[in-house]
Amino acid sequence: MGSHQDSTRDDSPHPLPTPATAAGREGLDALLADPGRAVVALDFDGTLAPIVPDPDRARAHPEAVPALAALAPKVASIAVITGRPAEVAVHHGGFADVPGLDRLVVLGHYGAERWDAATGTLATPAPHPGVAAVRAELPGLLDRSGAAAQGTWTEDKGHAVAVHTRRAPDPQAAFEALRAPLADLAARHGLIVEPGRMVLELRPPGMDKGAALRSYVHSLDAGSVLFAGDDLGDLPAYAAVDVLRTEGTPGLLVCSASDEVTELRRRADVEVPGPAGVVALLAALAHRLA
Repeated sequence: MGSHQDSTRDDSPHPLPTPATAAGREGLDALLADPGRAVVALDFDGTLAPIVPDPDRARAHPEAVPALAALAPKVASIAVITGRPAEVAVHHGGFADVPGLDRLVVLGHYGAERWDAATGTLATPAPHPGVAAVRAELPGLLDRSGAAAQGTWTEDKGHAVAVHTRRAPDPQAAFEALRAPLADLAARHGLIVEPGRMVLELRPPGMDKGAALRSYVHSLDAGSVLFAGDDLGDLPAYAAVDVLRTEGTPGLLVCSASDEVTELRRRADVEVPGPAGVVALLAALAHRLA
């Protein structure tokens, strides 16, 4: 183990926040004491990239890649865990061919896919057959939903299909009106519906960020873990960190805060103001470990 560093003492130009909980302080101290065994795991949309009306236009915060490249050589691994296809996250994040990012992986489709920066290779399984069935039936369902579906649009993620309501005249009303019919459609084809920030995603059961995070942390025999997220889909990863803590792996939970989702704020050890705050935290960690 490296020498212990007290996370509450920081006179650098990039000060680290003090976690609000004892478990969070233990997690940060463990990361600082032995960064070579630490996994830093991050959601993409809303955490590394600002939320935008059209997800195809989402891009990582301008300072995200420099902060990640500064931190990555000092930790065991940085893992971006996202519901997006891994290649889409790599493109939107600008993660390919970046010096210093060899220790970054992207776990796409909630861990079903894996892209490694060191090799540029992508591993991906065949999609669940229910996804193709839902993809075929979804346009008809939305047509029959009439006004409830006005302004909504679908995103084909390959291993999942998402219905976005953010551009509807009343996004929350559309979200609530479509929730039950989409759940019925998903259930008929062996899928589940995962709600998010003005989005309902139909995907296979067992695909979640918690399972992906625990599996990855165990695969590296990590000594500590940090996870940062912003949305309801990140709650399984929060729960995974809680389980890892009970197994003896200290963890730090970070919330990329917004006014749209408050559940993560209540459970986080550290709250930062959106992607800009996440990037500042990553830069502070890199500076502290210099």
